[in-house]
Formats: sequence, structure tokens, C-alpha cells
Amino acid sequence: MSAVRALFLARYRDLVGTDEVELRVDAPLPVREFVALVRARGEAFSRLPAAATVAVNHEVAGPYTFVGPGDEVAFLPPVSGG
Repeated sequence: MSAVRALFLARYRDLVGTDEVELRVDAPLPVREFVALVRARGEAFSRLPAAATVAVNHEVAGPYTFVGPGDEVAFLPPVSGG
């Protein structure tokens, strides 16, 4: 069992109160399951969107992209502008 590093950027960092956490995973799992695992930590983490936009190892990833031990998953908050 090894860790996946979850990074929280901008607004998400403010929401959860930390820049990053490490979560242990037994085997690779889809991003959507990893996001659910992070949200299951409870408290502020449960307020992250269930369909959060993330980047895996610096590349934007879809919900069925696999995340495995040693990977980095960055939670990307919505961008506003005009």
C-alpha cells in the first residue's frame, strides 16, 4: 500500500484548510473514486464537489482516469472571469 498526494489549490485550499494530504491506496482507482475517498475524510473535505476537476501528474484528467501509488492529484477550483 502506498500514498497518492492530493493538492488543494486556491479556493479549495481555503475550503479544506491545507495545501495537501496523502491518502493510502491499495491499488490504482479511477479519479471519481479517489475524489470520493478524499470527500469521505469528512468535515471540510466533504464540501469538495463530487465531480471536481482534477489534474493527475500535471495533466487534466477525466473521472475514469486511473490514479495509483506515487501519483499527484491536484484539485482545480472553478475559474471565474469575464
